[in-house]
Formats: sequence, structure tokens, C-alpha cells
Amino acid sequence: MARNKFDIDENLESPFDIRHFGRAMVYIKKQKKPMIIAFLLSALSAAIALSAPLIMQHVVDVTIPSKAVGALFGWSALMLATIVVSVYLATIRSRIMTRVGQDIIFDIRTDLFKHLQELPFKYYDDRPQGKILIRVVNYVNSVSDVLSNGIINFILEMLNLVFIAAFMFAVDVKLSFVILAGLPVFLGIMLLIKNKQRRAWQAVSNKSSNLNAYLQESISGIRVTQIFSREQHNEGIFTRLATNFRTEWMRALRYNALIPFSVDNLATIVSALLYLVGLLALSPQDITFGVILAMSSYAFRFWQPILNLSNLYNSFINAVAYLERIFETLDEPVTVSDVPDAKELPPVQGRVTFDNVTFGYDPGINVLENLNFDIKPGESIALVGPTGAGKTTVVNLISRFYNLTGGKILIDDQDISQVTLKSLRGQMGIMLQDSFIFSGTILDNIRYGRLDATEEEIIAAAKTVCADEFIQEFENGYLTEVNERGSKLSQGQRQLISFARTLLADPKILILDEATSSIDAKTERLLQQGLNELLKGRTSFIIAHRLSTVRNCDRIMYVSDKGIAESGSHDELMAKRGLYYRLYSAQKMEVV
Repeated sequence: MARNKFDIDENLESPFDIRHFGRAMVYIKKQKKPMIIAFLLSALSAAIALSAPLIMQHVVDVTIPSKAVGALFGWSALMLATIVVSVYLATIRSRIMTRVGQDIIFDIRTDLFKHLQELPFKYYDDRPQGKILIRVVNYVNSVSDVLSNGIINFILEMLNLVFIAAFMFAVDVKLSFVILAGLPVFLGIMLLIKNKQRRAWQAVSNKSSNLNAYLQESISGIRVTQIFSREQHNEGIFTRLATNFRTEWMRALRYNALIPFSVDNLATIVSALLYLVGLLALSPQDITFGVILAMSSYAFRFWQPILNLSNLYNSFINAVAYLERIFETLDEPVTVSDVPDAKELPPVQGRVTFDNVTFGYDPGINVLENLNFDIKPGESIALVGPTGAGKTTVVNLISRFYNLTGGKILIDDQDISQVTLKSLRGQMGIMLQDSFIFSGTILDNIRYGRLDATEEEIIAAAKTVCADEFIQEFENGYLTEVNERGSKLSQGQRQLISFARTLLADPKILILDEATSSIDAKTERLLQQGLNELLKGRTSFIIAHRLSTVRNCDRIMYVSDKGIAESGSHDELMAKRGLYYRLYSAQKMEVV
């Protein structure tokens, strides 16, 4: 799919809906109490600060002309006290809101991570990992301040405007209308650029996502890059993506800068008009110099909240682009989930039935069509055939990693689509071809799927798969720390640890997808002895390209042409001299 590339912009599935902010209120309501306290502190701080121009007016018009030196020191002390108290209250409010912002980040990020854990394989098939990571980390950081400080500041600045307007009109009505004259011009500018500004920040979001996706891909594939000396070519790709991001960022900033530029110039023009009207148009009987100074101060204070609101508007526009991405992820449907009346799958015997199963990863393109087979409890099944025929798809469907297009799969006559995923997968041991190792100790990695396992049980599982010997050779044995993806381990060692992790779960149905592909022949022979004992009494599905490893399975199914082309034991299929015979003979000749 086109969206599964680092250089393709992800267009939103639907336009932004203001109701997203209604959804965001869920996170804000959790912090209602500290936000109310912070708001009251902010309002009190602002009210105290607004008394300063009145003090200044009284000092200029009354205290100084009367030469009351003692009163002047008293008013000066009161002015200083208003500043100190206002700053102190603002500091307490800032500390409260810092914690609120972090709590909102925690809640949103936790919900995102929980939802990502539940999304089906198909979601990850269609997206680069970097484009998912940036939503959980960068985008959440970007919206947290708007959802915490932004809400309070918006309300506070609106109240500031009301308070300042009330103080202005109380001092002088005519000059108050002069100050308000620039407001319609500012609103017109905002209306002209708002849509362009939002689109600009959406473009920044896209380019940031692309850059992050390529960076993550490059780090994951650094060994391949260096093997093929692709450093310079990759640097060119990164430079192009970084340049695209910088270009869109600068374009968005130009829109952002236009708003404070407009406010500053309008404030300057209004102040000039204020002095012009106050000093030239009105007579001294109508207005005093103290009134002009007070109104000049209020003019600055009036446009300061407007500038703050414009900056909040910029932050709001930025947050819209990021909030859209966050809620788009949270709205991604969990298509593989428990049905409303799903029941627990009881302990299984291991019978597996495919009943007319049809499946395709993309609409209209089927990988399997009308597939039917029935596996008895304890039977070992080998799935062989050409690459891409659907072998891994079969075992993925048994585990219900994808929903069927048609038909149904039964385990002990129970439709797996009607049972809970936890009860289904909890009775399966699945070892995929990619042996993923998590950062931590070897002990933790083996115990990953069964947290209550004892150390003795872990060691026993490792011995069964011939992993104990090389683990004991490490200085710290099972407590040896390994890196993410097990970079300090060989591929064979990673595979054996994954094997031990799978077997420790003591599954009733065992799925091995190329489980021994990276293990040397000697270790494989030793491992096979343990596996033969382990497979007794369990239903097992084994995918292997080396046919010598599956010839002893109870049944071998050759997957081809969207179904099972041949099925039987090794001897039966060899006697038929069909597809399996030709594949086995070709491999035998290659070995020779």
C-alpha cells in the first residue's frame, strides 16, 4: 500500500472535527480540581496586577501635585507589593499546571499504547513503525500544553480582556473606543489566514512523520546499509526528507509570525492614536495627563491578552494537526477482538478443523480459497510448498491474528471466532520465523509468556531445546543482559531462546514457523531429540523449507494454488511422485 512508505504523506481519513476537543475534555476533566485552583490563582494574580495603572493615575494626578512625600512612598510600596504577590501567585500556578500537563501526557500516551497493543497485525503491515512511534511520543508532547495551560490561559485571557475593558471604560469612555478601534482589523486578518495556517501545520506533521519513519528504518537496517555501502545514498534520502520538513516548517512559521506582527503594529498604531486624540482632540478639562498615562497602560495591557490569545491560537492550530493524528490512531478499529458474547475456550485436546476457509490480506486478492482439512489431536502436521503459497498464513489464521474472509476454523469443534483471544492463544505455543529478543536478561526473555514460571522450569525448557549449554557459558548465565533484538547473540542462539520461551508455556497446540532455520546441523539433531519427546500428545504445525526436518511428521501438506495440493505421510507423497516428490528430490540433489 502507498501509505506503507516513509516518503508518502499520510492523508487523514476524515477532516478535523471540533468534537475531537470534546473527546480531549475526558483527559482534562480528570485534572479538574488542580486546574480550578490554578485558574483561581491566575485570576487573582491578574486582578492584582490590573490595579497598578489605577495606583499610577492617583500618584500622577493627586499625590505628586500635593507633594505628599509620605503618601508617595506608601503608594510605591503598594505598587511593589502588587508586583510581588502577582508573580508569586503566577509561580504557584505554573508549578500546578506543569504537573497537570504531565498527567495529561501520561493518560493519553497510556491509552494510545493500550490501543496499539490490541490492534491487529494488519495495522502494522500497512505502516512504517516510525510513523506510529511519532504519534505516541512527539504528537502527545505537542498537545499536552494546549490541553492544560492552553485551556486555562484562554479563559484567563478572555477574562483579562473583560476586566481591562471594564477598567478602561471606568477611567475614560472616549479613549476606550480608540483602543478598541483596531480589533475589527485584527479579526479580519485572523479569518484570512486560519485555513492556510491549519493546512501548513498538517504538512509539517506529514513531513515530520516521514522523517521519523525513515530514521527508524535506517537505524533498524544499519547493518545492511553498511554491508552494501549505502551510507552516502541514504544520507541523500535523509537530506531530502529533512529539507522537505524544514521547508514546510518555515512556511508554517511565516503564518504564525504574521499574527504577532499584526498585533504589535496594531497596538503601536492604537497607542499613537490614543495620544493624538487625548492630547490634541480633547481639552484639558475633559482629560488629565494621569488619565492619558493610565489609558496608555491599559492599551498595552488590552493588546497583550490579544497577543497571548493569538499565540494560543497558533498553538491551537498546531495542536489540531497533532490531535487529529492521535485520535485517528485511537479510532483505528480493533478488527480482531472478542465478540460481545465471546466465551472462554476450555482446555483443548487439539483437534483443528478448517471449514471452507477463504482469506486474503487485501480485498479481492485471496491467498487461500475454500480450504478444508481436519487434524486429529496430537497429530504433527508439516506445511511445505513454495515461498508465498500461504504456509505462514495458515498458522496465523489458527492463532486468529487475522479475521477470515469466509468459512470458519474450529478447535475441538469450537469456532475460534466465538471464543476469547486470551483463552485461545493461551493454549498455543507459537514460534515465528523472526526470533525477537527483548532487552533484559535471558531469564526474562524465556519467561516472557509465563511470568509465574520458576527458575527450575525455565532451565528445564532451555535444556530441552539445547539452549542451556551456551547460556551457561556466559559470565552471568541466565542473568546475562541482552540488547533489544538480541544483537549480541547469534541468530541461532536467539532462535533457541525463542524456542525455550515457546515451550515453557506448555502449549496444547504448537506452531513452529522455520523454528530451526538458523540452527547448525549438530544442534538441530540434538534439538530434534527433545522435540520428538515434546511433540508427543500435542497437535503441532511445523513449517520448514528443509524437508529433512519434517519427513517424520504424521502428515505433510503441500500448500499451493490457494489450497492444499497434496497431503499424506512422507512415504505416501514420495510414492505419488507429485509436487512433494519433486521438491524433496530437488533438495536432495542440492545437498549432494
